[in-house]
Amino acid sequence: MPAMEEKAAHFLVVTYPAQGHINPARHLARRLVRATGARVTISTAVSACRKMFPGAGEVENSGEFVDGAGVGYAPYSDGYDDGFDRAVHDPANYMSQIKVVGSRTLCGVLERFRAAGRPVTRVVYTFLLPWVADVARDHGVPVAFYWIQTGAVLASYFHYFRGTDGADKSIAAAAAAGDCLAPVRVPGLPPLRLRDLPSFLTITSVDDPYAFLLSEFSDVVGALGRDDSPPVLVNTFDALEPEALASLQQHGVDVVAVGPVLSFLDATPACDGKSGTAASNDLFRQDNTGYLEWLDTQPAGSVVYISFGSMSVMSRRQIAEVASGMAESGRPFMWVLRKDNRGEDDGVASSAGGERGVVVEWCDQTKVLSHPAMACFVTHCGWNSTLESVACGVPVVCVPQWTDQGTNAWLVDLIGAGIRATVSDEDGVLEASELRRCLDVATSETVRTKAALWKEKARAAVADGGSSDRNLRAFVAKSGAI
Repeated sequence: MPAMEEKAAHFLVVTYPAQGHINPARHLARRLVRATGARVTISTAVSACRKMFPGAGEVENSGEFVDGAGVGYAPYSDGYDDGFDRAVHDPANYMSQIKVVGSRTLCGVLERFRAAGRPVTRVVYTFLLPWVADVARDHGVPVAFYWIQTGAVLASYFHYFRGTDGADKSIAAAAAAGDCLAPVRVPGLPPLRLRDLPSFLTITSVDDPYAFLLSEFSDVVGALGRDDSPPVLVNTFDALEPEALASLQQHGVDVVAVGPVLSFLDATPACDGKSGTAASNDLFRQDNTGYLEWLDTQPAGSVVYISFGSMSVMSRRQIAEVASGMAESGRPFMWVLRKDNRGEDDGVASSAGGERGVVVEWCDQTKVLSHPAMACFVTHCGWNSTLESVACGVPVVCVPQWTDQGTNAWLVDLIGAGIRATVSDEDGVLEASELRRCLDVATSETVRTKAALWKEKARAAVADGGSSDRNLRAFVAKSGAI
């Protein structure tokens, strides 16, 4: 799809400084550049920019960087410029600080662009940052909200906090009973169980360390469906979640399905010299152990890829069970396991590979999932990883842990592109025998055929003239960029 004539439009995409938030923000920014030719800048915390651009020297609030796809970066300060450490810092205090300090320093970002003759014409912000909308409006800049999770998750929060058809009461009763398999109903959605809901909706105690996040999501819902509410860009596509999107639209939410928002699906002109895609600038350094070359030596459709994301910490028993399950399966595998999420690993992971597998610190996941050697993906089911697997046609073994992951696993099972693993009731561990069973199901002809079908649907949605392409173009037209 050719870039359109450049206008004075300048999108500022503001995101929370975590890998799972920065990735979809970055992908959206690149798509906006490609689709409109407009100027697009990402603003995330100073600490994240320091990790993403380590060769750029000391990152100050006034610094600005440009990545390989032509997207600019202008950081704000969250009050933790040296980084947030979950083992040391209090999450609730962090959310207070990011609002106070972030509001002030984001004002500075907007003012600097205006003074430089490049005023921001539309602010797009991700969740956990509702204060961004207030900052933008104070500067007379219209906003859009970018929902980086599934439409089903947004619908769950919306109907829970609105109390639609008593959804809040039924969910609360099931959570109080503690039965994860209890059926619950979210208006407009196919049948769910309690375990399929976002984990924050199952919190029953004010002493839960994440109970404070409920107010954050309540604020999100409170801003939707009003006459002055912003459009909501959702990282999904019409064919994948028709019920969830329709349910929100019926209640006045201006949802715009623009996904899957993934840079590797776009014909980005700026390349890293190897893959034809823009360089990643991840918060974590990729392993240089030659994993792609190793994949080149493996038979087509043979390798099991294992990664539980950037935040989870694996217990010693979980590491041992995965290692045992892969050894007993006889399948080649690639396992992403960073040192900081190995928990009490005593070396089992490092010795698990042998001749049939490799263990790496971090990798370019889209290159791995796109590789012809891929057989299936064992994942925590973060939405970025789930979307990538769908867009690559790779069957999924779902091992959700918290937040939106249970809903994502439910959706994968619903569309037939994978299987949700059963974990131990005692400690939530995926045991070796269950892993082997799930691998057999995920690599079956039935599931592989379904996964291939959804790959085509996902790519059709973002292709020139596809549903998500049309939706994004209509949104941008309303923004005055085309």
